[in-house]
Amino acid sequence: MNPLDLVYGLGDWMISHFNQIFYSIVTLVLIYVVFKVSTREIGRLREQQRLEEHLAYTLTRIGRWSAFLVALTAVLAQFGVTLSLISGLLTILGGTIVGFAAINTIGNAIAGLIVMTSRPFKVGDRIYFKGQFADVTAVELIYTKMVTLDNILVSVPNQELLKEEIADYGRDRVVRRHVTITPGYKYDIQYVERALLEAAGLVPEVLREPEPYVRITNFKDYAVEYKLYAFISEVKSLLRIEADLHRSVLETCRKYEIDISTPMLIQQIQD
Repeated sequence: MNPLDLVYGLGDWMISHFNQIFYSIVTLVLIYVVFKVSTREIGRLREQQRLEEHLAYTLTRIGRWSAFLVALTAVLAQFGVTLSLISGLLTILGGTIVGFAAINTIGNAIAGLIVMTSRPFKVGDRIYFKGQFADVTAVELIYTKMVTLDNILVSVPNQELLKEEIADYGRDRVVRRHVTITPGYKYDIQYVERALLEAAGLVPEVLREPEPYVRITNFKDYAVEYKLYAFISEVKSLLRIEADLHRSVLETCRKYEIDISTPMLIQQIQD
């Protein structure tokens, strides 16, 4: 086919459909302007803390999808493609598309709407999911994106989120952590408790209110199980603070000459 014939044919088509093309462009511009103004207003309300970050993000995503659907419908309508025709085509193709390609997508989209509305967590929260910590960066219609502590971006289908148990640590929620030691029965209870509380006090991120406390949680054959409970609010640094707390307990027990090695193993060797 002669390229000039193609160019002339395209030109003739554009001339004959000038009104439809013009109104389509005007419609797209108007929809774009409305979307940008709405997005800017949502951002302004979020900055003023009159709108929660998660809700602002959800409204922006819904607005983007709505604008796309309205724009597509408006343009198709300019060229005589009616909703009844679109519905007919979708009915013809629906069985194949839904059966082979879209069923998971539709399921994930519905799950995404459930996640957005039920809000088991928010964008920016730290969650514990499938055995690891991760920070939620985006809740999309199909996927929820999160970054692990190894700085790896993970995209999880939203249906998976509805099937799994998720622990939401938030961003600044006060959470309780513990360190367990098993010294022998020869040590005075108050002596061990004093050492553990001193260890907690040496970690700056451990909260003074609620106060740390110690509990005896088990009696073993050759040792007593003590647990030091401490509260922290910097959940984004949770693993580092836990490591510092364990280090402080070890150093303090050495200072107090409290042996926290495995008493049962030592006793069996001595016997």
